[in-house]
Amino acid sequence: MTAMDTTASQSARVVAVTGAGTGIGRAAARAFAVEGAHVVAIGRRGEPLRQTAAGHGRITPLPADITAEDGPERIARSVTELFGRLDVLVNNAGIVHGGVLGRLTPQQIAAQVATNLVAPILVTQAALPLLEASGGVVVNVSTSVGQRAWPGNSVYAATKAALELLTRSWAVELAPRGVRVVAVAPGAIDTPIGEHQGLTPERMAAVREWQLAHTPLGRIGRPEEVAWAITQLAAPAASFVTGVVLPVDGGAVVA
Repeated sequence: MTAMDTTASQSARVVAVTGAGTGIGRAAARAFAVEGAHVVAIGRRGEPLRQTAAGHGRITPLPADITAEDGPERIARSVTELFGRLDVLVNNAGIVHGGVLGRLTPQQIAAQVATNLVAPILVTQAALPLLEASGGVVVNVSTSVGQRAWPGNSVYAATKAALELLTRSWAVELAPRGVRVVAVAPGAIDTPIGEHQGLTPERMAAVREWQLAHTPLGRIGRPEEVAWAITQLAAPAASFVTGVVLPVDGGAVVA
């Protein structure tokens, strides 16, 4: 597909991206906007969302907490009020609280399950009437490391592995309703997730060293590289693709 073809295929579509304030979510929101889509950028904090939208007139910030009781319905209602339709939902928001078994707290477990697993279920459910009306696409953002052992981050990896099973299950369940469901599984990507996790610079350097040792391409990926995969899987030209989980990880999952 040429750049011109891609731009034409995305034009006038409406895309909602959760966790759009930084990292992969910000890159995905901007990539869709550049291709001509109207993008609703969703996140808890307004200022990062405004930074995401800066210079991109097609991006509309929507501060919202996807884990709040009324969060999913509020998002669906806001998208409806803004644009009257939804073509693509990107479930990107996620949090990490590292910890080994024996030291995990109920709060750490509950927060990751609520954000990484329960919220995507409820946001997708709230958006389903809009997606069904448009013949839309759900793109879930998982992690390729979740397909392997990840000591110290087992709860995070488990929530993402569950999200992949939801992807496959929803793909079959929603196919008769005209909705495709796909996922991307990023590997080591240059995002602020370590900073958000509260890792020290020394600990982050150790994590990067481990990641590089397990990435055949020998480098850290860029958010824009994951965003490219998201836009391609969501494009109308991918209309016969559903139920897949695409690693974007420099070969980590096969090494």
